[in-house]
Amino acid sequence: MIEFPPTIHRVVGEHPLPLLFATISGAHLYGFASPDSDFDIRGAHILPARDVLSLAARQDTIDSTKMIDGLEIDVVTHDVEKVFGLMLKPNGYVLEQLYSPLVVFTCPEHEELKLIGRGCVTRHHIHHYLGFSLNQWTLFAKEDPPRLKLLLYVYRVLLTGIHLMRTGEIEANLVTLANEYDEKWILPFVERKIHGREKEAIDSGDLAFHQGQVQRLEAQMRAEGETSSLPSEFTAKQELSDLLVRLRLRSLMNKKP
Repeated sequence: MIEFPPTIHRVVGEHPLPLLFATISGAHLYGFASPDSDFDIRGAHILPARDVLSLAARQDTIDSTKMIDGLEIDVVTHDVEKVFGLMLKPNGYVLEQLYSPLVVFTCPEHEELKLIGRGCVTRHHIHHYLGFSLNQWTLFAKEDPPRLKLLLYVYRVLLTGIHLMRTGEIEANLVTLANEYDEKWILPFVERKIHGREKEAIDSGDLAFHQGQVQRLEAQMRAEGETSSLPSEFTAKQELSDLLVRLRLRSLMNKKP
């Protein structure tokens, strides 16, 4: 596993429910974290079978933000049933969390889920990335001054979508993607963000240039979607269902994964 500040492991270790996995998302995953960037931890927890079967309110999502020793840590986990349901939709975000190489907690069932997840990737994921990029660009364009962070989010989403349509694999690191797809002109902006601050701004005079680049990459992603060899339907529903049943039964016997 990659080394993180001890605080990260402590926060994950204090999670109130058993975890299937916990990974780092956000700017650290995307390859452009600044010194003052917070840590975004995302994962899946396992509700006890008794809680699922009872009339008590279910904790499908647990969300907390903590400031510890000057480090802001945001933790969001969903119950495995919700995570599996999202995997059966064209939701790239949950796949990015599942396949994040920045792993804080894992177990054998996490590795099993990553194998099952290959049967959840379809060409319809293009809609997630097109919609996500449009939303991020809209947020970016509304800001005064516009933040470099949001601009890099737009480029990251577009290149992740292009890569997924072309290869069927999740890659969320913008530096890796910019090098692989010969979009190295992005790298100076990444360096500026890394060595700057979280709210680093860009010059308003550069907006037209960036709008042109975004439109070009969006058109490229649409073209990749039209020629993608990815299937149109997922094939992993039964495998996800079987894993969910096993996890619930195991929790009923109070055994951790």
